[in-house]
Amino acid sequence: MPLRIDDQDRDLVSVTADDRDLYSGLIRLHILHHAEKESIFGLGMIEELARHGYRLSAGTLYPILHGLEAKGYLRATERRNGRHARRMYRVTPVGRRALVAAKAKVRELFGELFEKE
Repeated sequence: MPLRIDDQDRDLVSVTADDRDLYSGLIRLHILHHAEKESIFGLGMIEELARHGYRLSAGTLYPILHGLEAKGYLRATERRNGRHARRMYRVTPVGRRALVAAKAKVRELFGELFEKE
């Protein structure tokens, strides 16, 4: 049964700066998950992650995106809208394989974390 967190409880599980290193892998997986489904951009991911209790600044998120790109998990392209440009990210084949492998590991871990005692 999937873990559900309603809006009332979401504030209780909000990620603090002290906890950020504990959740950093989950944040990266969340980014890869969305980048597999559609093109993503920084501000959009900040908003998406906030809906899940992760409060990240641009100064935190963009280095994560750049790191995922440097490792070959994401590919960035520039989209122009008049004078403004936006970097859009999509998962690469390497990122897709890493996401599939990570999902198996997360499934195993969550099974252990939430097994009936």
